[in-house]
Amino acid sequence: MRFILDPRPVDHDPVTDVATAHALLRQASDGEIGPTVRISVPVGPTAAFGRSDVRRPGFASAAQACRALGFEPIIRGAGGRVAAYTEQTLVVDHVSPDPDPGTGMRDRFRDYGVLLTSVLGELGVDARVGAVPGEYCPGDYSVNARGLVKLVGTAQRVVRGAWLFSAVIVLGDAPMLRAALPVIHNRLELPMRRRSVGAVYDEVPGLDVDTVASTLLRAYDRMTSVDVVPLDDATRERAESLKSDHRVGADLGARRTA
Repeated sequence: MRFILDPRPVDHDPVTDVATAHALLRQASDGEIGPTVRISVPVGPTAAFGRSDVRRPGFASAAQACRALGFEPIIRGAGGRVAAYTEQTLVVDHVSPDPDPGTGMRDRFRDYGVLLTSVLGELGVDARVGAVPGEYCPGDYSVNARGLVKLVGTAQRVVRGAWLFSAVIVLGDAPMLRAALPVIHNRLELPMRRRSVGAVYDEVPGLDVDTVASTLLRAYDRMTSVDVVPLDDATRERAESLKSDHRVGADLGARRTA
């Protein structure tokens, strides 16, 4: 399995980050790459909206609020509702060719939820699979701490011949997220409880992003042979062509492609 370690590239922005995951998905769909995992660190505070959020009457107001709060609004590549994150986050994008990508969606949610819970448990977190009351981007296979606060949100996207499984591991900046997420949700008229937002560093002080990333890499390596490679030029070029699908324009409207 190819493993791309892509920590906070200097030439990236929040739109490029999500477009890169989209590019990998399209490459897998076209048969250009096999199973690939990309681990990255966001370049700045980001509010990643689901495509269903864009259709809500309050989307323009929510995007405006994001900018006022210092978060760049984007359209995420995977499904789910709006999630917010900062540089103190680890994003895991796993793509794979699959002739029937829709069939295994529930199994992927369950299996990767277990994997991520195991990784955090190895780091000393009381991590569990399951939603917590009032969480952002709610899902049955979120990863929480102590059954009280959400630490990891997971989402998927399937296209013809491939799937994307994306996980956002919130490491720090929980107070900043607790301040911003309720405002954004209120503009979208979506329920959310401030105290449902957690962070890995709050659970186990002293951890850092490299430790979390290396523990995750070892977990994958125990399952399959891992080949660590850099992000290649072909993927970068494909991502550039997909950026309009994820950008929220200055007029607060989203330019999207099919």
